[in-house]
Amino acid sequence: MPANHRSAGPAGPGPGPRPAVRLGIEYVLPLRWPADTGLAELTGYLRHLRRWVDVTVVDGSAPELFARHAAAWRGLVRHLPPDPALRGRNGKVLGVLTGVAAARHEHVVIADDDVRYDEAGLRAVHELLDRVDLVRPQNHFDPLPWHAWWDTGRTLLNRAVAGDWPGTLAVRRSTFRAMGGYDPDVLFENLELVRTVRAYGGVTATPAWLYVRRLPPGVAHFGGQRVRQAYDDLAQPVRLLAALAVLPAVAAALAARRPGLLLRAGVAAVAVAELGRRRGGGARVFPAHAALAAPGWLLERGFCSWLALGRRLRGGVPYAGDRLRTAANPTRALRRRLAERRPAELRLWVEAGDLPVPARRSTDRLPG
Repeated sequence: MPANHRSAGPAGPGPGPRPAVRLGIEYVLPLRWPADTGLAELTGYLRHLRRWVDVTVVDGSAPELFARHAAAWRGLVRHLPPDPALRGRNGKVLGVLTGVAAARHEHVVIADDDVRYDEAGLRAVHELLDRVDLVRPQNHFDPLPWHAWWDTGRTLLNRAVAGDWPGTLAVRRSTFRAMGGYDPDVLFENLELVRTVRAYGGVTATPAWLYVRRLPPGVAHFGGQRVRQAYDDLAQPVRLLAALAVLPAVAAALAARRPGLLLRAGVAAVAVAELGRRRGGGARVFPAHAALAAPGWLLERGFCSWLALGRRLRGGVPYAGDRLRTAANPTRALRRRLAERRPAELRLWVEAGDLPVPARRSTDRLPG
């Protein structure tokens, strides 16, 4: 796959029509909307998407919205409610569990409602899933208002050291079902799914070159995510300690009247973000000025991490009318759970006659 691949959403008119080649992919979209402000745009995307893949929308919206969605998408996608037999506090995970169980294909793309794949991105994921159990693409915001630019600082820093956490993952259905799905009571559900696949012995890939477009959230939604996203770091102790150290370090530099230290730290943050921007041909989708957002984002995360720690001491972070205490389970705990799981529990996910997926060496690599 070329290093400059970009998945940028629905393509415009080309030189001439060409027949769409359908892929053996189930696209699972877990949905829970409080209002239908984006219904027309999402319906257009689903119509575009349906040319290449089979789509299942698992809709946990209120009954009147569910009925409106059913009318808008009749004949276009398979539209399901979450399985009422499932229990858990994270509605998105319940939607994923329902959608993967109902999937008609071995290759399953799981995507938030703001993710916008194109055919090239779907095809790349499809090819990677022939060789690995889980694929973690990289998102980029398009368009890029100020708050999406700000959050791109996080994306670039993450890409410099490992890979960003996108609003989409792709997984083999057989692996997902054989390992029993994943915990529906955690906040950082993408990390939980990746860790569960690795604990099971699956192979994961984070291709730095595989970009999938994402729509930016509204400003109010962006603001509401700041502490919640910082809470995710409670599942990654090294990151959490680094974030908690930011404000004390700034205060110490100011107390010592050494603003030059802060300037040098800001320049270093921009340099690291620039490495993330250039990695995997990222300069094609991330503008050069995006690296300048890194110092500001680091200060924000340093502040919000202390607030997130306070939320943990008060019992967790509010989520969809509930409260979630666990960001994600440690890998060692997941390995222990998988080792102790009884056959009766596995039968909840593995159909009669299915054979468990052989455990493979757990790694995070990019196939050639």
